[in-house]
Amino acid sequence: MSAGAAYAVRLGLRRGWTEFRQGLASPQDQAGYLVMAVGTLAYLWINRDDQVAGTSLSYPAVALPGILAALVAFTAVFNCAFALAMEREDGTLLRHRLVPHGLRGYVTGQVTHHSLNLLPTLLVVLVPSALLFEGVVPAGAGGWLTVAWVLALGLLATLPAGLVLGSLVPDVQKVGTWGLLPVLVTTAISGVFFPVQLLWGWLQGVAQVFPTYWIGLGLRSGSLPGSAAALELGGSWRTPQVVLVLTAWAVAGLLVAPVVLRRMARRQSGSQVAAARDTAGQWVR
Repeated sequence: MSAGAAYAVRLGLRRGWTEFRQGLASPQDQAGYLVMAVGTLAYLWINRDDQVAGTSLSYPAVALPGILAALVAFTAVFNCAFALAMEREDGTLLRHRLVPHGLRGYVTGQVTHHSLNLLPTLLVVLVPSALLFEGVVPAGAGGWLTVAWVLALGLLATLPAGLVLGSLVPDVQKVGTWGLLPVLVTTAISGVFFPVQLLWGWLQGVAQVFPTYWIGLGLRSGSLPGSAAALELGGSWRTPQVVLVLTAWAVAGLLVAPVVLRRMARRQSGSQVAAARDTAGQWVR
């Protein structure tokens, strides 16, 4: 890596850290964390006395890893896409393109920001859950290590998808339909709210194409006792497949995202930014 590229990466890391700190102090972001925590805890509390059929496991213990997987996918894909689309319209991305290695620094900042953003998202759900429900957190160091590498690999598998989506949407208003709807659909069939075995066979296959299912499976393998693997497809945690699928998504995304981002940036012009601002002003009015 050249000295200029290394400098751009350092600036990107600094920018990502700064935006993360600013977000923590933002009343809007704080309200988002609160709503997310209250909604998740309320759902688990309502089902706190339920047990998974044929086991001694509580519903919150089995459901929480899937909910965390959904939060990872949502934070990585939707939030990243929305931020990229918005900064494309306000000219931030154009300014980065005009400086040497600017796009490299921009992507570094985005990845840093949204990766760090996952920490408070998980904490506001995990800490109260550990206090309110039994068996919802890993029992030992091995379980925590599994959760850590699954989360890291899950981010690598999903963040590039957010960059691609943010590059392809025509404007920021379309992120809600182009971005939120696919995340909701893949989450709904990934076994978050009900066992994936209850789906039709072909839909089980579709669910296993996307990373959300595998993130949830990996998190369950780190959080639940070994006997709980009998509840999964194939009767095991399928750890090698978790690694393989998430790695495949990460590699594909890291190959495709830079190409799509560069092509989008080359088409970006000052006139397009001005037109996007006019359109945004009409939405505000």
